[in-house]
Amino acid sequence: MTTELFILRHAIAEERSPSLPGGDSQRRLTGEGARKMGRIANGMKALDLKFDLILSSPYLRAKETAEIVAKVYSKPKLLKLTPLLAPDGNPRDLIEELKRAHPRCKRVLLVGHEPYLSSLVSLLLSGSTSLSITLKKGGLCGLTIAKLHYGRCATLEWLMTPGQLRSAK
Repeated sequence: MTTELFILRHAIAEERSPSLPGGDSQRRLTGEGARKMGRIANGMKALDLKFDLILSSPYLRAKETAEIVAKVYSKPKLLKLTPLLAPDGNPRDLIEELKRAHPRCKRVLLVGHEPYLSSLVSLLLSGSTSLSITLKKGGLCGLTIAKLHYGRCATLEWLMTPGQLRSAK
């Protein structure tokens, strides 16, 4: 059975600040980032994308991005957090978690950070992290996978910019 894997980079967030309590993990989406993400999520829905699971980094900006998608889809229970999507996450462990903990989920949205996400896409497409992929804030990638495993196992179906998603009707 084919798995559809959607890779979404978090929306526009606050600038890094050494004075932020909790550090980088507590950076929120900006007002503009949240508004644009709402339009992106509506574009995703207009494209008839469906999800069995929304798996997000626990970092606040990714979690808020995932919550916006879950709200637009009226599916808050689909959202789960995993430290394996944090910027220092391990792709091998993430793939194992998907296979072990979510084997029945065949349409999965992953929400996280760069450069981790483009490295993950590269790994799944080519078996290495050397492909140069640009995933803008709020950008979305669609992959199909016959059998998920660490290494080359995916086909790139499309890569959309935030602007393309916001204009989808």
